[in-house]
Amino acid sequence: MTSDRLSSTFAALADPTRRAILARLVSGEASVTDLAEPFDISMPAVSKHLKVLERAGLIARGREAQWRPCRLDANPLKDVADWVAHYRRFWTESFDRLDDYLREVQKGAKSEARNLVREDAQKNVQSEAHKHVQKIARKGVQKKETKHGRK
Repeated sequence: MTSDRLSSTFAALADPTRRAILARLVSGEASVTDLAEPFDISMPAVSKHLKVLERAGLIARGREAQWRPCRLDANPLKDVADWVAHYRRFWTESFDRLDDYLREVQKGAKSEARNLVREDAQKNVQSEAHKHVQKIARKGVQKKETKHGRK
């Protein structure tokens, strides 16, 4: 696909009304009137959208008596998908690198959390031991005072 054709496909897809028309045509052929129904725009405006889609090769218009059905031609969409797939490798590799980085950060965070818990536990043990030593010391002082008649 030439870049001009790719550009015209992207330009046609840039408009939400045209994307909605294509979405409707996925389910099968439709008349211009049927395609215009959900939009609050004039028939000439719908016709202009259809001409853009037709020039981009995204739709084909037929003629059956007085009915001019439109149908989806997905070939340009395949070309767009192929073009985008070329960049998929870049994004996949970028996301893989991000996953690796996040795993490393999580390992570090878990290790840091374990160290904090360990430090907190040690502080609690030291604090309890200190309280216990103070309690014993107070009892020893009280025994001495009682023995020597102070109190």
